[in-house]
Amino acid sequence: MGYEWLTAALAALRDVETWEVTQVLSAKQRLPLAAESAGVHFLTISGRTETGRALVVAVRLLGGHQQQIIGAREMTPDELARFEAWEAS
Repeated sequence: MGYEWLTAALAALRDVETWEVTQVLSAKQRLPLAAESAGVHFLTISGRTETGRALVVAVRLLGGHQQQIIGAREMTPDELARFEAWEAS
């Protein structure tokens, strides 16, 4: 699976490093969920960096095996609780 950055998403990153996003996208344990906003369909991928930081990365399918990273941020407390329950199952 290949990933490319949406330029605006890269510019909008706050308190998340690009290498952390890469670690989440390549993590052994990650939770993909379908999402939609303003008519745009995408996936949120929840996972942890190698240091254990819990992040949500949003990607959209471009075609074939290419995906575009459209955002990344830390999990909210509710998202973290759901993710930790999923990790434990």
